[in-house]
Amino acid sequence: MNQHLTKKFFAPALLLACGLTATTTTASAQQQQAVARQDSTVAAVTAQPASASAQVQSADVPLMGTLAVASPASLSQQSRQQASQRAAVQDPANAQPQATPAPAQTPMPTPLPVVAPTPLPNLAPTPQTTPATQPTSTTQPTTPDVTPLASPQPIAAPTPLASPQLPGATAPVAGETQVPLSSPQQQPQVVVQSNAPAESSLAVPPVAPDYRATLGATLPVLERVGVNMSEQRPLALREAIELALQNGKDIEVARTNVRAAEFDLTAARGAYDPRFNTTTFYERNKTPVASFLSGGEGGAVTTSGFGGTMRFEGLTPTAGGNYRFDFSSSRQTTNSLFSALNPQYPTAFSFTYAQPLLRGRGFDAPRRQIEIAKKNLSLTDAQFRQRAIETITGVQRAYWDLVFTLRNLQIQRDSARDARTQLEHNRRLVAEGQLAPIDIVAAEAQVANFEQNVYVALDEVGRAENALKNLIAENRQSEVWRVALVPTDTVDVHPPAVALEEAMQAALTTRPELQQSDVQREINLLDQRLAREATKPQVDLVGTYGAVGLAGRFDATSVNPFSATNDQLRARINQLSTLNGLDPLPAAPAQTLPDTLVGGYGQSIANLGANRFNNFRVGVQLNLPLRNRTAEAQLGRTLVERDRIRVQREQLEQLIQVDVRNALQVTRTAESRLRAAAFQRSATEQQYQSEQRKFDAGQSTFFLVLERQNALAAARGNELRAQTELNKAVAELQRATGNSLEANQVQVRVR
Repeated sequence: MNQHLTKKFFAPALLLACGLTATTTTASAQQQQAVARQDSTVAAVTAQPASASAQVQSADVPLMGTLAVASPASLSQQSRQQASQRAAVQDPANAQPQATPAPAQTPMPTPLPVVAPTPLPNLAPTPQTTPATQPTSTTQPTTPDVTPLASPQPIAAPTPLASPQLPGATAPVAGETQVPLSSPQQQPQVVVQSNAPAESSLAVPPVAPDYRATLGATLPVLERVGVNMSEQRPLALREAIELALQNGKDIEVARTNVRAAEFDLTAARGAYDPRFNTTTFYERNKTPVASFLSGGEGGAVTTSGFGGTMRFEGLTPTAGGNYRFDFSSSRQTTNSLFSALNPQYPTAFSFTYAQPLLRGRGFDAPRRQIEIAKKNLSLTDAQFRQRAIETITGVQRAYWDLVFTLRNLQIQRDSARDARTQLEHNRRLVAEGQLAPIDIVAAEAQVANFEQNVYVALDEVGRAENALKNLIAENRQSEVWRVALVPTDTVDVHPPAVALEEAMQAALTTRPELQQSDVQREINLLDQRLAREATKPQVDLVGTYGAVGLAGRFDATSVNPFSATNDQLRARINQLSTLNGLDPLPAAPAQTLPDTLVGGYGQSIANLGANRFNNFRVGVQLNLPLRNRTAEAQLGRTLVERDRIRVQREQLEQLIQVDVRNALQVTRTAESRLRAAAFQRSATEQQYQSEQRKFDAGQSTFFLVLERQNALAAARGNELRAQTELNKAVAELQRATGNSLEANQVQVRVR
């Protein structure tokens, strides 16, 4: 090995540029390439400075790192060390230990930006420091550290080349490494420093390092959980939509919202329902007297009796007026000497009406609540239609997803069956000696792969079927959960031919979101109207009319307290008048009351009805705030809300436009994908059949057959996927244009 190394020739010069290039002039082209590959590999792996007299590289190979120039005095020693190290790499058994040179300082040269491939792992001894006069120094190991390559194949030694001897060089001695002499000329040396980052250590705990699944285990039963595969229920798309609209929980919630809005409207109209209230009581009052004219006995007047009041009031549906009717009656007894009727039955009624003249005459809060309730009812109708459209679209997506998963399951089963057929075919060919036994292993792996795909497809069928059942089932105890659904509608759905302008016009006319925006705008107009009414002064015309009735029991023998004190005086005057022959004074007139006031409770009601004792009052009530900032602020807020609704409407129209454009684009893209998938499936079938024939004729390999088989299974799935995606795109287009109900012949009646 050392003799071969001494036969290498020295390059006359070093070229410093973006890369280092050295060429030989005496070796053949084949030998130059072999030596160049070996030397360039060693130089890149060890990052050792390449000597011009010992290293040969292929032409125009860029080196990564920095370039430094060594001094002439150290070039000879370095050349010997490099030659010894190269010999150690080629023949580790003959490597001789080298003396460690004294550490020297090396100047830091300016790095040259070069482009080079990623350095190989360390294969050669650690590079040694070149002596210099600068303070930077590097200590080199005594014995070169030889690191093997990561590749399992060892690097072959390069072919020895005959090289001419320089003047002053000695002949090589057998068994000894020949070290070239240094040139008297100053020769620069290239130092290649690797910039590859050091591999960071990551402590990864070993988890189940020796795990191996049990071979030969039986596969589970091919069935869906909770579904009796023997009970299959045919299901058309229209039937699924009807069940979803009838049993869907979202639809039921929207339906209850409509009923709630109806009750809200009834409650708002209840503001004009008249209100009736009554009060019945027993009352006893004992009042001390402060005057002899009080008529009380024992220093107090006691009054007791039963009484009752009744009120009937309400608002008028028009003009903003309000009315009130009051009625009262009682039975009273008293010990007052001045009461001619005891007990007595007083009755009374009054009717009051207030009519706004400015604020509240044209529009008020109760009328606003009724109008808003009407708008909310129409809003819930639009929301119900939107929920119905979303439900129909969701059912269509779930239905076509189930169609695809069921068909995909059949495709995977067919692929597994074809793989088993190919396995049996390979076994026969191996038995005949036409195939290697490893082809049976490959076929078995293909069968296992397709069997795994079958179970994956079965899982997708279960998920798609459960998604559709969740939309159409009445509850979790429904019978539909335990049967297998079988879609019956044809997969070939033709997309509608509609232009963008026509689709946009239909969307702007029928989309429920725009109807909801219109309702919000109308509600805002009602708020503006009420706020403007609140800014007006309140001037009300108020009129009251009333009547009273009275009756009671009259005692004719009762004594008038004013005339009772004069009876003795009248008697004495009459006696004196008789003695003197004068006529006596006439008797005092008896105490009497009108007959209409004498009687019971009925007579009091009759007097009230006769309207003998009435009263009335007419006036104007004025309420004028000095600034009324609250009303002005409310009006300003409604105007700001109007601007917000307008901006939201414009944003909604843009979103609808984007939705329609995307739906049309997706539909056309799905059509293109379907055509391409159909061509791909047809071509893949022909390729698979051709590959099988070539394999039977011995002109192909089983690997290519497997590739064609996998491609055919994928092409069949892609074709059906493209068709179902087209069907879902049509459903999405119907939703975007707002005609899902009309396209599926669904009539919505919420009331």
